Amino acid sequence: MPNYAVIGLGFGDEGKGACVNSLCQKLERPLVVRYSGGQQAGHTVHHKNIVHTFSNFGSGTLRGVPTYWSKYCTFDPVGFLKECAVLNKKGVVPKLYLDRASPLTTPMDKFKNQLSPAIEHGTCGVGVGATFRREENFYSLLAEDLLYPEVLKIKLQMIKKHYADIYISNLLDEAIAEFLECCSKVSELVSFSHEDQLKAMMADTNIIFEGSQGLMLDPNIGFFPHVTSSNTGTKNILAMVPTLEKVYLVTRAFQTRHGEGPMTNDNFELVVKENPYEINVHNKYQGDFKKTVLDLDLLKYAMNRDPNIQNLSRELVITCLDLMLEYKFTIKGELVTLPSEREFLAGISEYLHIRKVHTTYSPFGGDL
Repeated sequence: MPNYAVIGLGFGDEGKGACVNSLCQKLERPLVVRYSGGQQAGHTVHHKNIVHTFSNFGSGTLRGVPTYWSKYCTFDPVGFLKECAVLNKKGVVPKLYLDRASPLTTPMDKFKNQLSPAIEHGTCGVGVGATFRREENFYSLLAEDLLYPEVLKIKLQMIKKHYADIYISNLLDEAIAEFLECCSKVSELVSFSHEDQLKAMMADTNIIFEGSQGLMLDPNIGFFPHVTSSNTGTKNILAMVPTLEKVYLVTRAFQTRHGEGPMTNDNFELVVKENPYEINVHNKYQGDFKKTVLDLDLLKYAMNRDPNIQNLSRELVITCLDLMLEYKFTIKGELVTLPSEREFLAGISEYLHIRKVHTTYSPFGGDL
């Protein structure tokens, strides 16, 4: 059956979760695959009377759609159990296939992110970047280690020694104890899997690959060092499947990013309504949530830097149109003001050479 991908065109926070949720409604027997990042995702979905922000599950969960957590994503046993409990209280029982090769995030990884200079470059403080870097240094701890508790404990002690510079006495000891307790429970709640099983599922499921963050935070595309540690484009996807039926490229109707990293058009005034449902606000680790006028050349740059996107069937998703009070974007640094939403959308479509454009207006995205 066909495979689809939902990819952010900017610095994240574009509305990918709402897009995935909508596709889950339309497609027969969907399966959501998280293919990048990890527990730092914050994808808000509104379904019936439930609103939830997903970090450890795919954005089709409120519809009963299972998630496949790939080896390209870090997995946080503590965050997973906490989110499970929140979903259970909302009457939702999530189903997750956990790839055995997914790197586990430990308390030490979280402290490393929170206490290191990475904060200056941009971090969510939940250990994703530190986990990937530790794995590269051979201090590996994977989901399959959850099946071998004694091996898990020994590896955890080795990782603790590896992070000797961030030891925080009782605070870290308590976090490690909580981590081990959660690890013992995870095995009862997930289905351990691997890529061969994912390929077998493709025969009778519509796969929706759900991205984390956006193309402008990909380490090979964005403004280093203000990037993430994971490939946010098609690289990981096409390592798992041979083809994609369609790619949905998502952007807000204006440009956004968190933290100290640079963005274009910060010299232009953006006139939009305040969104009372906005979950992206100033926080301790990421800093301010910044907004400015949409830059069509930045969107085109992001698309062109992913070598596969131009060869795939593409559709554009523009979110948050209900917030716009003035319809503006820039082309080659020049501000263009449009008299109507219709002309605003037509201008974006024409410049990016994407004919099919979906729009969403509700605070939670709405249907495609």
